[in-house]
Amino acid sequence: MVVNACVEIPVIDFSPFLTNDVEGKQRVAQEIYHACHQVGFLYLTHHGISQGAIAHIFDQTRQFFALPDEEKQAIAWSNETSNRGYVGVERERLDETKPGDLKEAFNVGKEGSAKNTGTETPALVLNQWPARQEEFRQTVIEFFEVCTEAANRVFRAFAIALQMPENFIADKHQAQNYTLRLLHYPPLANLPKPGQIRAGAHSDYGTLTLLFQDDVGGLEVQTTAGEWISAPSIADAILINTGDLTQRWSNDVFRSTKHRVALPQGENVGRDRYSIAFFCQPDAEAEIVCLPSCQSPDNPPRYPPVTSGEYLLSRLQATY
Repeated sequence: MVVNACVEIPVIDFSPFLTNDVEGKQRVAQEIYHACHQVGFLYLTHHGISQGAIAHIFDQTRQFFALPDEEKQAIAWSNETSNRGYVGVERERLDETKPGDLKEAFNVGKEGSAKNTGTETPALVLNQWPARQEEFRQTVIEFFEVCTEAANRVFRAFAIALQMPENFIADKHQAQNYTLRLLHYPPLANLPKPGQIRAGAHSDYGTLTLLFQDDVGGLEVQTTAGEWISAPSIADAILINTGDLTQRWSNDVFRSTKHRVALPQGENVGRDRYSIAFFCQPDAEAEIVCLPSCQSPDNPPRYPPVTSGEYLLSRLQATY
């Protein structure tokens, strides 16, 4: 399918949420509303994450994926409840109708805490770390915390945009049930299988995602017309997209948009691609039910209530 270059993903200056400019926050929230309603993706500048921190996590990401395969497989992803550890090339299939994705990944959750999986007793779920890689471990933990702070600011913007109390969405994320995912797309050494790409078309599962990517490109976003548009890296900006639970919460006011990573073209066929995603999931027991500001007698709720934990588990089981 030809990628449409005419539709653009909005670029939004987020600085009022760093300076607590009340009037500016309202303006930014409206810009975010239109972006999430029309596209489901937006770029944020002045987001509060330093370029130095981003550069350092990318450097450590490249070093991790360069480790011998046996070292990575020693900390392999094992189950949906944990959702932590190393995921090998073709292990995951984001588009369930296509062959496995041409990427490898490493998933990390909040360090040193129990994970509420929706049962009465929270389960102690530990991160898996490569041996003798202390700088990598420390860098990832620190970046997780930086992303957590940034996500909390975006939650507030989303809540204002949806005419809810500013802390409404942040209050549903007390357990910090987030996943930091490092991604590596190796150069194409062999002919892909029919229909196989670097990451199959999919929507994200939770509230929102923060995405950091290098300059290799390949990320594509599907428009409401069904066309694919490019979502390249923009200097000093991070990419934000809304997930399935936000779409359910908002009664389709905010879109959970399908996206994919296409096969590289030209000189990029021989290049590695790296990206880093921070997935935000509400607390497992949080009930996702249509917001009062997003329904009316003429526009009743379109989705039945579901808990965050139930929905995430069902999506992960299908993906793997």
